Amino acid sequence: MPVKNILVVDDSPTERFFIVDVLTKAGYQVSTAETGEEGIAKAKATKPDLILMDVVMPGLNGYQATRTLTRDEETKNIPIIVCTTKGQETDRIWGLRQGAVDYLVKPLIPEELLQRIAALP
Repeated sequence: MPVKNILVVDDSPTERFFIVDVLTKAGYQVSTAETGEEGIAKAKATKPDLILMDVVMPGLNGYQATRTLTRDEETKNIPIIVCTTKGQETDRIWGLRQGAVDYLVKPLIPEELLQRIAALP
């Protein structure tokens, strides 16, 4: 199933604006959430085709939100790409262990982001 609707979960207004701009120009429908908790609620309510998840956020961080979503019957089939400033190999491994299908380090390169989305099964 091709990706059409994407949920961007990021507490940074600048990052949200940048990612939404890249995705909408590429033809995707985009919704946003500012916290892990809001991201989980929106994912359950809207069932996006893909979630782009930041890690460093107040309250529930992106790893916790990813784990929650990938272990919930309602949302476990929604792929999640972690998009974060945490660039250590251990961070990447941890993100993938939480259930993410991919892991990108910020600053995001628009072409790479769109390629990773297009490569999803």
